[in-house]
Amino acid sequence: MSRADHRPSRRAFLGVTGTAMAAGLAAGCESGSPQSGQLDAPASTTPVSPTGQHQAGITLPQPAQPNLLAVVADLGDAVAVGPLLADLGQAILTLTAGTDARLLGLPPGDLTVTIGVGPRLVRMVGPSLPGAVDLPQFSREQIAPQARGGDLLIQICASDALVLPILAAALLDQAGDRMHERWRQSGRRGSNVPVDQGLTAPRNLFGFIDGIVGPHTTVQEQRDLWLAGPAPVAGGTIAVLRRMELDLPRFATLSVADQEAVFGRYRATGVPLSGGTITSDPNLGAKTPDGRYLIPADAHVRRAHSNVVGVGLMLRRSYSTDEPAPGLLFISFQNDIRTFTSTLTRMDHSDALLEFTTTTASATFLILPGFDQQHPLGATLFHCTGRPQ
Repeated sequence: MSRADHRPSRRAFLGVTGTAMAAGLAAGCESGSPQSGQLDAPASTTPVSPTGQHQAGITLPQPAQPNLLAVVADLGDAVAVGPLLADLGQAILTLTAGTDARLLGLPPGDLTVTIGVGPRLVRMVGPSLPGAVDLPQFSREQIAPQARGGDLLIQICASDALVLPILAAALLDQAGDRMHERWRQSGRRGSNVPVDQGLTAPRNLFGFIDGIVGPHTTVQEQRDLWLAGPAPVAGGTIAVLRRMELDLPRFATLSVADQEAVFGRYRATGVPLSGGTITSDPNLGAKTPDGRYLIPADAHVRRAHSNVVGVGLMLRRSYSTDEPAPGLLFISFQNDIRTFTSTLTRMDHSDALLEFTTTTASATFLILPGFDQQHPLGATLFHCTGRPQ
């Protein structure tokens, strides 16, 4: 039985330790656990507020915490969605504040919890709302039915990996029988590399710096990341999760030059093959004296370039995994699902990077707007229509 087919009990989450690593849109994962004799950096103790216009765990903190546990679950048909979300939100407030006994005395540190609802639940409120559309199937997928889709996403991130399974157990306990696990994945990001002022990015398992391009400024975030309307979803965003296995041995047989041709960037520096600096926009028209493109036609940076695809930027955050197989959990946030689907459709046609990936789980979620004590999690969406919840 594959892990995707397995539905563990809530107690099983106590065995999840978030032992994975970091990566990029169609490939990449950070190096694994520390070398023998190497110590982990101390976990951050700076708290991250769970309240505000947007949920924590997307743009805050910066940089993102190194450890993640994603839990994808289904709800029963008769479950009152609004009260369940409100219960989860209240639990998040006490857990992140460190006042919940279910933390077992551990300090929450920079813990964040981010909640999203799947297309089925969004369609219950309004079939034309953002987040109501399921992801289509793409090539290079080997996804068991249990590992496709889902009603609820719980994304837990922290610098202290030990906090993650304890938090998952507490939130699953809060939900009780109203929620049943569908699939889960733990992951880890590696050390950050300076990219620009205030901007860092980790290397992936292929050895390349990952996450250089994205909506990093406030203007870009308002344009491409956050939902501006309609009112029930304003302040939220759309998340896509894709778990992938990587063919690392085959990639490693390529020469460094061939590896760089796959990505369209220099491995050591992250600079585009067309030149400039790491933050330079790739010059897709640049050619050698004999007429060859400096960035090959099937290079990842060309096939996934937002201007070429004709879409906005996506905030990409990837975590490398070692179970159920070496690979990555890719997460993107964008305010239009077509940003992801159009990009991957173009990559499907001819992206050299996809030849080294196989997708084994896939889902999309509407990340709910922010909340606080006076405004329960999910209230704008599931209390706004007058429907009984």
